[in-house]
Amino acid sequence: MVMAAINGMAFAGPNPGATRAFDRYVGITETRISQELASGPFLRIDSLPEAEQWAAQARLQRGEVLVERLNTQDQGQPIAVPGGMIHHWVAAVFIPGATLESALRLVQDYDSQEQFYGPDVQQSKLIARRGDDFDVFLRFRRSKVITVVLDTEHQVHYGRRDAQHAWSRSVSTRIREVANVGRRGEHELPPEDDHGFLWRLNSYWRFQQASGGVYVQCEAVSLTRDIPEGLGWLVRPFVESVPRESLLFTMNATRRALGPGTGKTQSSLHPPIFPVAPGQLRATVRKINREGGGKGGVLAGNFVPGDEFCGDRNFSAD
Repeated sequence: MVMAAINGMAFAGPNPGATRAFDRYVGITETRISQELASGPFLRIDSLPEAEQWAAQARLQRGEVLVERLNTQDQGQPIAVPGGMIHHWVAAVFIPGATLESALRLVQDYDSQEQFYGPDVQQSKLIARRGDDFDVFLRFRRSKVITVVLDTEHQVHYGRRDAQHAWSRSVSTRIREVANVGRRGEHELPPEDDHGFLWRLNSYWRFQQASGGVYVQCEAVSLTRDIPEGLGWLVRPFVESVPRESLLFTMNATRRALGPGTGKTQSSLHPPIFPVAPGQLRATVRKINREGGGKGGVLAGNFVPGDEFCGDRNFSAD
């Protein structure tokens, strides 16, 4: 029944309107990112009100992954995506014992990504490198009610703000759904037979050295098909849940790969974002939670690791 439903929803790739909308969305988003990388708040938590910064910092130090859904707007208005959906998430993690250099070595080891990010990444390969520019191949496997395997290629560029801050921009250049995976006749589907589970994927990483470890943040923007009428039970869990869950998996996998003992701290060179004694920090967070905690916000006392830490945020072009 599931396979019949999937076969019945073939979709001839994104229509031009969806592609234009995604390009507009990404253009506005990257304008904001460029400003942040140049001189603005480097991490998302740095843009929060002071009280929320303290609470978010405490959660990161406890080992939680903070996740937030974002929404870029065009002059205050949502960007319509005909026949498609844009998914925009950002996540952050603090990795004790890691360094900026060890984090960069990990994410740039494209020949070994399946070792660190499996089973989401099934295969990985560095195609070419030109200084800080990388061309890479990744085979993704994503499961939610159904399992989808995608062969993808990406162009990745790395840069630095200074000795303590680094970033990267990754843009998909080719995405193909794979059929008959692991069996005779395995092949990539032509665009006219694609089911639209992933059409485009951009990701923006940031790395910040701090006392005792490194902060890693990843912002992902993807384009998928919309929900076909009558097949919401099959498609909605995949296209709506997988972008967030994949980002959470990626951040947790990065933390495992760079966990304590894998890097050297540089406490004397890199002061913490919030230089405060641990006891004072705990007391401050308790006070914030008593006085300002609210449902759906960073201060809520009933959060679990990986839940949204700021609710939905809208960003708009001026």
